[in-house]
Amino acid sequence: MNLHEGLKTLGEGTATSYRYDGPDAGLLEWFPSPFANRTANPSGCTGTLHIECPEFTCLCPMTGQPDFATIIIDYQPDQRCVESKSLKLYLGSFRMHGEFHEAGVNRICNDLVTLLDPVWLTVKGEFTPRGGIPFWPTAEYRRP
Repeated sequence: MNLHEGLKTLGEGTATSYRYDGPDAGLLEWFPSPFANRTANPSGCTGTLHIECPEFTCLCPMTGQPDFATIIIDYQPDQRCVESKSLKLYLGSFRMHGEFHEAGVNRICNDLVTLLDPVWLTVKGEFTPRGGIPFWPTAEYRRP
């Protein structure tokens, strides 16, 4: 099973291009889930993934000041898993974008659901306090 076939951001010998001008779901890539492959998973184990991205930054849409967060993604894949470097590039594309915390977390959740079609997925943003108040919004998806 060739999990990395067709991935663009992991190409050998190519320089990584970083974009910070706005969220771009087109940066996201996936590879076949090893949990869905009967050869790789003969017992049919159910797998989940937990991803923590501690260096997320974006801008306050009102003041333009930077906001910092840890983005936590938990999901049960069906046929697809998110490729980590593409996720890093995608999250980095928020750097100069102004958006409220709740809207950003919701956008990330929706973009990952569109890409992966998971069984379930949760995205949590643990933002550092602004004005002494931390905001930790969560967006959840459960397949109907």
